Amino acid sequence: MAFDERSTHLQLAIEIIADKWRIALLHLLSGDALRTSQLQRRLEDVSPKMLTQTLRGLERDGLVERVAYPEVPPRVEYRLTARARHLLDALDDLCRWSETYGSETRLARCSYDLQIERISDLPSSSRAPSSK
Repeated sequence: MAFDERSTHLQLAIEIIADKWRIALLHLLSGDALRTSQLQRRLEDVSPKMLTQTLRGLERDGLVERVAYPEVPPRVEYRLTARARHLLDALDDLCRWSETYGSETRLARCSYDLQIERISDLPSSSRAPSSK
């Protein structure tokens, strides 16, 4: 696979999971189908509007199936598609990577931030000249 093609595929994968609530919803739906009200109760911080928008986006991407039952009052449930279950497998791998390297990443960030802070505390005449 060519670099550009691989890059395009990875970009799409990141785009699919980058939304704030998508991963949480995918995990909530990894068990049984759930109604909107059940999802709302479990994700207290998400607004009803954002929940609906996120569910529609997941449905548009083919990751969630919306099932409307012809009842009074209407009942709607959401469940994961097979494609979403494969995505959860990939997210489990990513989670394991984070468990393994997360501490190192946080340490690297702190070290970097301290270096930048020290440089910015130096008088401008002491700093290395910038390359233009």
